[in-house]
Amino acid sequence: MKPLVAAAVILVALAVGAQAQTPEIDALRARAEQEDAEAQWGLGSLYEQGTNDLAQDYTEAVRWWRLAADQGNARAQVNLGTMYAAGLGVPENPVEAARWNRRAADQGNANGQFNAGIRYLTADGVPEDYVAAHM
Repeated sequence: MKPLVAAAVILVALAVGAQAQTPEIDALRARAEQEDAEAQWGLGSLYEQGTNDLAQDYTEAVRWWRLAADQGNARAQVNLGTMYAAGLGVPENPVEAARWNRRAADQGNANGQFNAGIRYLTADGVPEDYVAAHM
């Protein structure tokens, strides 16, 4: 019985250690939880990339980016479009990808404009529209 308990303790210690976070990440999370869109975008970006201090988690990245995007953060909108296009953290959905890219494009975000243009050019999630593709 003792080897089983020891193994359980080791597994718990490894799980806790894998999610150990720095004071900087804790501070960013606190700001994100206070509805700071820039902090939400930043925390989502850390989850998307994964760091030595935070495990990669596409679902968490999408969750934080959606909060920022709903507040009008264009970078988060572009990132959501990318995640929907690739099916990372959410089911693949070209219509949702196009919608988020367009929202960012409408704010003048160059990446959103490029992505939306390609979608209109290739009819990916939107009807083919060469005029919209160049706007």
